[in-house]
Amino acid sequence: SFSGDGLLQHGEAAIERAVAQARRFVAEGADCLDVGGMSTRPGHALVDVEEELARVIPVIRALAQEVNVPISVDTFRAKVAQAALAAGAHLLNDVWGLRFDPDLAAIAAQAFAPLIVMDNRMQPADPAYAAAVQAAQHGPSQGDLIQDIRQQLAVALAKAEAAGLPRWLQIVDPGIGFGKTLEQHLELIRRLDELTAWGYPLLFGPSRKSFIGKVLGDLPPEQRLEGTLSACVMAIERGANLLRVHDVQAIARGARFADAVLRPKAAKTEG
Repeated sequence: SFSGDGLLQHGEAAIERAVAQARRFVAEGADCLDVGGMSTRPGHALVDVEEELARVIPVIRALAQEVNVPISVDTFRAKVAQAALAAGAHLLNDVWGLRFDPDLAAIAAQAFAPLIVMDNRMQPADPAYAAAVQAAQHGPSQGDLIQDIRQQLAVALAKAEAAGLPRWLQIVDPGIGFGKTLEQHLELIRRLDELTAWGYPLLFGPSRKSFIGKVLGDLPPEQRLEGTLSACVMAIERGANLLRVHDVQAIARGARFADAVLRPKAAKTEG
């Protein structure tokens, strides 16, 4: 993880640490666990597919036996997605929105698994896969941030539907932290309701991202909790359905309070 709290190891010790962290996250209020074997921070290098499999599959297999919440696999490779589902994962989280490996859509459809597709405007530095995602570039800008995001997401959603994945299993992610400027991030949060009005469940992932640190005076990742929580509450107010975060307990409490004010029926149902 870019924020320094990843568990990049192999073997039984790594699995035990991952299970312990997963149990803590669930106790703190996590409704789902997202497992990834490769950092996608700016400037990251592509990890070999066999290495990615070695990192995530044993952990997912262990988590499926130890925790009672859905497990998401953060991958843009169909081979990893298929193996993860076989190991016990329940949903797929593709940060390249089917641009790197369109076959991932068919894997989701065959398994009837929810698929998250993200708007990603990064320019990969690693030539090992830059060509693949650039060949599937989004169309020309419409001159409006939200329209541009919807344009790219619409392409991914059409691929998913063509592969046989029903609309109600498709989730969108506007791509906080992925190739957008500080001003674009703030605009995106301000206008998030224009995306939630589209009708797809929306995943919002601002956790500890650099734009928060910049707004608050160049704070390092470990000091971005308050900004993250503020962004999450604003996203809930604008209709976001899922929050992807590092600081589970604080964000879960903030989200429950926001629900009590903004979505009282949902909050009452939750307890």
